[in-house]
Amino acid sequence: MESISNKQPLLPPIDDDHEQQEPELSTQDYLIQRWSVHNSFVTTSFVDEGDDIPPINDARKFYDAFVKESKKLWYLAGPAIFTSICQYSLGAITQTFSGHVGTLDLAAFSIENSVIAGLSFGIMWGMGSALETLCGQAFGAGQIEMLGIYMQRSWIILLVTAFLLMFLYIFALPFLLLIGQTEDISRSAGKFAIWMIPQLYAYALNFPIAKFLQAQSRIMAMAWISAVALVLHVFFSWLLMLKLGWGMAGAAIVLNASWWFIVLAQLVYIFSGACGRAWMGFSWMAFQNLWGFVRLSLSSAVMMCLETWYFMALVLFAGYLKNAEVAVDALSICTNILGWTIMIALGFNAAISVRVSNELGAAHPRTAKFSVLVVVSSSFFIGLLCSITLLIFHKQYPSIFSDSLAVKEIVYQLTPLLAFCIVVNNVQPALSGVAIGAGWQTLVAYVNLACYYAFGIPVGLILGYAIHMGVKGIWYGMVSGTLLQTLALFWIVHKTNWNKEASVAAQRIKMWGGEQNDKANDVEKYLEKEKVVHSELEGEERVVLRLQERSPEENLEECLATEAMGAPATNNGAAVMESGVRSGEGGELSGRR
Repeated sequence: MESISNKQPLLPPIDDDHEQQEPELSTQDYLIQRWSVHNSFVTTSFVDEGDDIPPINDARKFYDAFVKESKKLWYLAGPAIFTSICQYSLGAITQTFSGHVGTLDLAAFSIENSVIAGLSFGIMWGMGSALETLCGQAFGAGQIEMLGIYMQRSWIILLVTAFLLMFLYIFALPFLLLIGQTEDISRSAGKFAIWMIPQLYAYALNFPIAKFLQAQSRIMAMAWISAVALVLHVFFSWLLMLKLGWGMAGAAIVLNASWWFIVLAQLVYIFSGACGRAWMGFSWMAFQNLWGFVRLSLSSAVMMCLETWYFMALVLFAGYLKNAEVAVDALSICTNILGWTIMIALGFNAAISVRVSNELGAAHPRTAKFSVLVVVSSSFFIGLLCSITLLIFHKQYPSIFSDSLAVKEIVYQLTPLLAFCIVVNNVQPALSGVAIGAGWQTLVAYVNLACYYAFGIPVGLILGYAIHMGVKGIWYGMVSGTLLQTLALFWIVHKTNWNKEASVAAQRIKMWGGEQNDKANDVEKYLEKEKVVHSELEGEERVVLRLQERSPEENLEECLATEAMGAPATNNGAAVMESGVRSGEGGELSGRR
């Protein structure tokens, strides 16, 4: 755009020697020239120097941006889903082989894996999720060296946590007896729990490593390592448990070895230099600000544990119903199916937490917001597809899990609820991933506490016991709590000021030892400038509406009168131009002298 000083006068003086006839200008052409002057005043007051995605204002741009962002999400989500399935299958395969060892062995492993190890897994996984926020935002802000420091801090905290949880493994026998398990199962499970203590310390190292690699989008390495571990796990489980007859001792050896193989292989990958500046070696900085890190880790743990324990509580309550065996079997079938579909959702959970944390750390609030839109839409349609498939085969799939007519009948009745729950539970982890990426763990922990434990469980108990709806009532309670929590997260995301979140991310990185991202701190100032410009333009539109009723000649006279007073034709000049262009009327303007 030409500046005002470079433009020729609209009405040049007469040249006595070479009189020139000024070309006639229509009112429209004249006003367009005046608008170019006005535009130079407005547009130079605000320049977008960031590399965030531009505002999307048409369907074609939306489609292109959606496809581009979907590719980024699937690049992360695909390997994350595969990794989750492989690691989930380690315990499932061991449980399958345990069933061939003996009935008591199967029960002992199931109790240890779901109660003792499950409780520890939830706590360690939740505390490790704090690293998703910090590493992701630091990586996005270019503070690559801080990732290794954060991982070491998380190692320290989780190793201490593992030491405290170790007493749960040591005293598993009295704990299981306390919650009502039979003495035979409790003794076998308690003995097996002591053998599984090495797995607990593998958790303490694995979860920070996983978040460290996820923040850098190095998930493919995790996927390959998990795949190799799964193949080796299947072979050695068969060899030690069945072929050599080592039974549950062999199961403990193989399961511990598989988890430690994953940890050591990932450490070799990191120490080899594949992560560049993200790993600069061990540092004493890891011991700084540990208490603040503990608080963030505890917030993450509470948020995640309230979600995972919610489903465990409902199965536990089903065990106190009449005909409890049938009720528990039916509910377990439904939660098993739900668990496999959630593996997909957990992949999106990891992907969106990386995308949101990276983009907020890089001061790209619009990109972060658009990533949320893409992941929620994708999760919803995948959940819908799974639900439709389940409804189509609703008469066939219960027979895969049970031969009992009573169990299958209850599963038939629960199928519509299960289908609805699959849709909701595919969206909910994606929203939780947004919360982790943005650092809202404490807020979401309160939401989970209110929706799940103050609403969902009481509703389930009232419907299941007081109104005598049985297992269906408990399932209604679970679905209602999950739906309420999902709606609450939707509302939080909808009301989020993403520009402010980018500034908060910059402050968080500075607080945890990184350098501040000045660009992120300018986001809100940037937005205020944008509001000023939009306010000016909106004011001009109001003037246009007022002047459209007047003739172009009257508007032109006002414009010239404004210039004669020495003021630039800004708002009124804009209105005159719009009025002249839209009306298309007005006589020709001869060159004035």
